[in-house]
Amino acid sequence: VCIHRVRSCSSIRSIKSKYVCVFDKSALKCSHQQRLFRTSPVSCGQIVQFKLSDIGEGITEVTVKEWYIKEGDSVSQFDSICEVQSDKASVTITSRYDGVIRKLHYSIDDIAFVGKPLVDIEIDASKGVAPEEDVVETPPMSHEEHTHQEIKGHKTLATPAVRRLAMENNIKLSEVVGTGKDNRILKEDILNYLAKQTGAILPPSPKAEIVPPLQKTEAVPAAPKDKARRIPVPVSRPIAFSGKDKTEPVTGFQKAMVKTMSAALKIPHFGYSDEIDLTQLVQLREGLKPLAEIRGVKLSFMPFFIKAASLGLLQYPILNASLDENCQNVTYKASHNIGVAMDTEQGLIVPNVKNVQVCSVFDIAVELNRLQSLGSAGQLGTSDLTGGTFTLSNIGTIGGTYAKPVILPPEVAIGALGKIQVLPRFNGKGEVFKAQIMNVSWSADHRIIDGATMARFSNLWKSYLENPASMLLDLK
Repeated sequence: VCIHRVRSCSSIRSIKSKYVCVFDKSALKCSHQQRLFRTSPVSCGQIVQFKLSDIGEGITEVTVKEWYIKEGDSVSQFDSICEVQSDKASVTITSRYDGVIRKLHYSIDDIAFVGKPLVDIEIDASKGVAPEEDVVETPPMSHEEHTHQEIKGHKTLATPAVRRLAMENNIKLSEVVGTGKDNRILKEDILNYLAKQTGAILPPSPKAEIVPPLQKTEAVPAAPKDKARRIPVPVSRPIAFSGKDKTEPVTGFQKAMVKTMSAALKIPHFGYSDEIDLTQLVQLREGLKPLAEIRGVKLSFMPFFIKAASLGLLQYPILNASLDENCQNVTYKASHNIGVAMDTEQGLIVPNVKNVQVCSVFDIAVELNRLQSLGSAGQLGTSDLTGGTFTLSNIGTIGGTYAKPVILPPEVAIGALGKIQVLPRFNGKGEVFKAQIMNVSWSADHRIIDGATMARFSNLWKSYLENPASMLLDLK
């Protein structure tokens, strides 16, 4: 007779004999069978290594930006575990299991690799979970992997994070139209559905401008008000400086900028600049702003710039194309996915407005509001940041008139918009009048775009903005 004592601790199981008495071959056979018998844990759970799965776009490593849990915390399915940032976007990783966090494999700002363990989760095997062999050997479901839900005979595709967002807002996924691949429901689809139901649109988060403190100088008598400038008083005493150099790794969006700009150096840039009289457009926007505010949308000049660019691209499609690496083929893009450079706390990002050629000025304004809101919160998705075909950089909101924009591969053209200035100009009668002037700087890939094409496109774009009513003739 063999009496066994089972000792189970976490993922380690051992079967230890207390008494072993072998009388004959049959008893020995019985004892052998008992040693192969696999028991279930009684009081302790199983340890699952939750691995970082592929999040697409060929990304192999990410930076851990924030942990939402710590060791010892209990988590449920779809609970947020951490936020990671690739060189393209930030992604929130959610849990697949119900259990207790036993180990975090990375610290903040560490580099996590796809396919490697992210956290260890102790799950309760008594709740009908898969056996240990299945749990350990099978990689956890990817954050971006499709999950299925049977609804009236068909499957709805959505990620766990999207399902949780829908559940928190009491939204039935069967009522939402998916815009992703294979009709997959995206986070943006849920937000757009909420906006249509409630009529509320998230306004862009204002970014506080950092004002440098005034330098303390020696007391100087106040200058008279009629003096245009104040003569600075030099500081006589030397300044003691004890700072030290600091070295930081290149990560996140900055790392993406290094890759993109290194590739851009291979492109021969052609520059072209001009000035635009926006006097009529300024008046038109002032009249439309109250109507847009009633609809809950902030109307800037950018939607007009983007729509005018799309109308110009219809006449000059070579500017909405791409050139292959061997410079043997040119691909003309059917969609006008126009990118807009944004300055955020995470760095420079360039989300794009999809299919501008079929959007109205108001539609573009709504999408820009959404992108600005997500960009300010650092929540832009990969779909928002990829697929661009043409780019406009509104550097004038910060300052400056002319710039030398750098093309974003695989695009072939980009425009930089300066600030709007009130300047004197002459009309057709030789009379001086007050004009709203903006400067534009274009860069084009000189391998496939010549100067004449760039100039003609710029002239057409300029005509739309200087006479906004002319855009009505070409709107579709």
